[in-house]
Amino acid sequence: MKEVATLVIIKPDGLKKSLTGNILSRLSETKLKIIGARVVKVDEELARRHYQHLAKEPFYPELQKYITGKIHGENRVMALVYWGKDAITKVRKIAGETNPEEADPVSIRGAYGRILTTGLFENAVHASSDPKEAEREIKLWFRPDEISLKLYEAKETFKENVKTRVWV
Repeated sequence: MKEVATLVIIKPDGLKKSLTGNILSRLSETKLKIIGARVVKVDEELARRHYQHLAKEPFYPELQKYITGKIHGENRVMALVYWGKDAITKVRKIAGETNPEEADPVSIRGAYGRILTTGLFENAVHASSDPKEAEREIKLWFRPDEISLKLYEAKETFKENVKTRVWV
């Protein structure tokens, strides 16, 4: 078993229902290390890029509303990077099947998920499906300096005239 990284997102419904602690407790059973964590306001562009592989699906518009918080009135998610031996398999086992009705009742999705009347799976968490997808997703949600281990190649760049917000 190789040490790998995986992305976990606690989705808007998980935050709205105050399930963060319960979900993190369940994920701690994996004995993996959290090497990155941040609360993110999900805009349309980030949502589009994250779910680009589902863009042609009929449920895609609802999925966009879901991850950007328009369904729950809660536009924030918690993105985490877990790292360790067989991380993807371990996290996906605890997360459970994508469809909450097919998920083991003791899994995160089995315990906290539901299917909305629109047919959308409200399943509380996202978990990367494989190493290639995990790398794509981690690079999308995190900058290299936001992760405590060197996972992938990175470079330093300097940008002039970039407007940014700073603390007063």
